[in-house]
Amino acid sequence: MLIHPQIDPVALQLGPVAVHWYGLTYLAAFALFMFLGSRRLRHAPFNTLTGPQAWSFKDVEDILFLGVMGVVLGGRIGYCLFYKPGYYATHPLEVLYVWQGGMSFHGGMLGVIASMVWFARSRGRSFWQVADFVAPCVPTGLAAGRLGNFMNGELWGRVADPSLPWGMVFRGAGDAPRHPSQVYQFLLEGLLLFVLLWWYASTPRKQGQVAAVFLFGYGVFRFIAEFFREPDAHLGLLSLGMSMGQWLCVPMIVAGALLWRWAGRRTAAS
Repeated sequence: MLIHPQIDPVALQLGPVAVHWYGLTYLAAFALFMFLGSRRLRHAPFNTLTGPQAWSFKDVEDILFLGVMGVVLGGRIGYCLFYKPGYYATHPLEVLYVWQGGMSFHGGMLGVIASMVWFARSRGRSFWQVADFVAPCVPTGLAAGRLGNFMNGELWGRVADPSLPWGMVFRGAGDAPRHPSQVYQFLLEGLLLFVLLWWYASTPRKQGQVAAVFLFGYGVFRFIAEFFREPDAHLGLLSLGMSMGQWLCVPMIVAGALLWRWAGRRTAAS
């Protein structure tokens, strides 16, 4: 049985300014997106487009800026709607209190989709082309976020068998060993999804299929990881013994499979 290391959430103190580890993981996520986006420009079809349709590093910067806005706004609104709709319906101003915590990946994803729609329309590009560009650059950012969750000792897993070698006791979660579900998610929806998606996207695909594989892959890996993650205390397990996270993954899996099939049957859009 392991004990979660007591990591100071402040990585660096510069006078009155405190730099938190969690903030550094966000910076790492943004830096990885920029790096991978620059490499993605070398993949087909982005390396062959010319004229107004040509992609540049400036596009990567713009997508990142819009994506960050989408993650913050969508993640917060999604959390309020998916996880505590009753509370925020009676306390609407607290929707703005982002410093109190509470973000939803699925809401953040919807925010990113909205930002990609905006970007595609403003540049006269196909939405699916933009989505295919972005998708392989996302999992490493998810991995960085899960690393931050682990360092903060939050979003821990369910109680594990005491014989589990990597069972871990988290502060505030009692004395029973638990699954380090943040690590599971780091490995599954972060690193493994990145490797599979980057490999899949490195050769030409029908427009929309790379985005479809991301939806399907993330949905499946998150669904699996949720079996080991402690459900939200105020929700518990819902119908069929599934968590809210799993129920939100079901439409992702279905949409990913249908999108991949649809994209494979249509002619590539310009």
